[in-house]
Amino acid sequence: MTLAVDRPDPAAPVVDKAEKRRAQITGGVLVALAAFIVLVFGDASGDATFRLSRPRDVWVIGDLVVPALPVIYVAAALTAFLGARLFLRGGGRWGTLSLGAGLALAVIAFLLWATADNAFSLTGMLQATVVRAMPIALGALAAVFCERVAVVNIAIEGMLLAGAFTGALMGSLIGGWGGLLSAVVVGGIFGFILAALVVTYRMDQIIAGVVINLFVLGLTSYVSSQVFAEMRHLNNAPVFRAVKLPVLGDIPVIGPMLFHQNIFVYGAFVMVVVSTYYLFHTRGGLRARAVGEHPRAADTLGIDVYWTRYVHVTVGGMIAGFGGAWFTLGSVGRFDENMTGGRGFIALAAMIFGRWHPVGALLAALVFGFSDSLQQKLALLQTPIPSEFLAMAPYVATIIVVAGLIGRARAPAADGKPYIKD
Repeated sequence: MTLAVDRPDPAAPVVDKAEKRRAQITGGVLVALAAFIVLVFGDASGDATFRLSRPRDVWVIGDLVVPALPVIYVAAALTAFLGARLFLRGGGRWGTLSLGAGLALAVIAFLLWATADNAFSLTGMLQATVVRAMPIALGALAAVFCERVAVVNIAIEGMLLAGAFTGALMGSLIGGWGGLLSAVVVGGIFGFILAALVVTYRMDQIIAGVVINLFVLGLTSYVSSQVFAEMRHLNNAPVFRAVKLPVLGDIPVIGPMLFHQNIFVYGAFVMVVVSTYYLFHTRGGLRARAVGEHPRAADTLGIDVYWTRYVHVTVGGMIAGFGGAWFTLGSVGRFDENMTGGRGFIALAAMIFGRWHPVGALLAALVFGFSDSLQQKLALLQTPIPSEFLAMAPYVATIIVVAGLIGRARAPAADGKPYIKD
């Protein structure tokens, strides 16, 4: 007599319990978010009006008028559906997409609630989003260059601050272009210093980055309070104004957002394209990624690991210096103490969110830029939310990213590990 024993089918997919539990937690969060949308934003009344054109636009289109309350309930229903689906069926590849869609729906509901019976310029907010995302995008791109060769660059904040300070000082003395070039050079110098500390002297990479941050913060704060306060002409740099590209700049909504910007925005877009091509379609980029994944194997193939790390960390510092100049030469024309406001650390979160890819880092920076511009626009609408809570928006977004709620991301295998050549 033969007993039939149920055995698992070897061809059946293995269900990761941790992944399933993660999907259930995410699903529960989305359901709770749907309830929050209904309870908090469900008292909206009237229509929300979003202006898509500005008085000086060549091509004028009508305003977007949205009935606030019905759309808020639809957003809550869709968020609850996504959460229930994740909780019951698991996540898989749709888990991150569902969470992203739920958060986007919550943002839409919040915008409708804040704008009900009111109006504001959607085009202006999107344009401000791109502008405010640029220093974060450039800092994240600098971090990508460093971490692709397995060097953790905590010093992005200090490099941005050094670029901002140098841009203001040298811009005041020799003009905007001279200040911009000087900021790039100073950023490269700090990148070289970081490379020397962690590659040649094998100093702990986190400590080396913190040392550079503290040194730059202390030096710039001293000069700002002691020198600039007495010699104001050293802190009065020209600002690069926005340049509208012919024809493209006249496209409604997209034109002002992408094609009516200053040199920092155009430069960031060019750098992202060039960096993506370099890292993934050239021999040098392949060698850099090999050094980041398996430096020992790269060394045996004749790749100079030390030289590769020196070059890429220095280039990363130059990119950060360019991004730091945005705070002065691309914004206000003067330097203020600690004016980067932690954007370098947000850039690291954007790099993780973008999965160590230049395009992903740019898209993640746009998310942070949107949260930054949103709190300023909503402050003008006099929403009942205190301005201090609105100012927290970029940092709350950073916490969400760093906590891993947007999905798993794998760093280069040798990231943060010193290499000792035999």
